[in-house]
Parts: sequence; structure tokens; C-alpha cells
Amino acid sequence: MKRLFSLWLIVLLLAGFVLTGCGGSGRGTAVAHNHPMAPLDTMPLEVQRSGRKMQEAYQFAVANPQIADNIPCYCGCASMGHTSNYDCYVAGQTENGDTQFDEHAQYCSICIDITQDTMRMMDEGKTTADIFTQIQLDYGRFGPPTVKPEAGKTS
Repeated sequence: MKRLFSLWLIVLLLAGFVLTGCGGSGRGTAVAHNHPMAPLDTMPLEVQRSGRKMQEAYQFAVANPQIADNIPCYCGCASMGHTSNYDCYVAGQTENGDTQFDEHAQYCSICIDITQDTMRMMDEGKTTADIFTQIQLDYGRFGPPTVKPEAGKTS
């Protein structure tokens, strides 16, 4: 009987640890950032239904074009005409000023990772030039960059 009680106690403790791990930063959990984020309800429905990383990446790119447009992407999207990480999220503006979204980043983890790293470094207080350099170092092995001539020169 004592042995059965000990076994149940161990099972309950393990279950508690597993369930606690599942309660962390889930899909709907808001993350505080030190930079603007566009409202989620202005994003395409596919983005709204996606995971937190993709949602944040699209929200960041839309709200921070001056940063995202100066950060290179290394996923190979230069062959699609992209000139920056921003182009992975935004295709342009309509005549009335609405954002036209690019679906590319919805299918590309490298684009999302570059944006997430950019956000983290901004939260750490890094300049755009510092972020540009670090992204080059971290992602240069994946492919040719989408670098604009003036990219990485701003702070």
C-alpha cells in the first residue's frame, strides 16, 4: 500500500511539472517589446491564426518599416525581387494607403527568425547598424542577402 501511494505521488508530481511547462508563453500571450507593434487585427487572417512568432514578425515589420527595410534577408528571396526583410512581409501600399501583405514570410522560417532576432536586439538597445552586422554574421551562410546599398548605415 505504501509503495502504491509513493508511486501515485511521483506520478502526480511529474504531471504537475509537465502541466506547468505547458502554461508558459502560449499563442495568446502578449510579449512586451521596446518597439512599436502593429495591431494583430490589421494582419491577414492567416497571420492572425498562426503562432506567436509569425504574428509578432508581421506586426513588427508593418510598425517598423524604417528598421525592417534596412535589415537584409538571407533566405534566397532576393531572386523574387525582395530588397530587404521588410519585403518578406509587405508587398506595398494600395492607393488609399492600406498595406498589401506579402505571403512569403508565412512559409519561410528564416525570414521570421531574422525578424525575431531584430526585435530581440532592438529590445536590448542595439542600433540598426549593429543589428545589420549581427544578422549578416548569423545568417550569411544561408544565401545571398537582399541588401540595399544604404542598408546598415543608419543607427
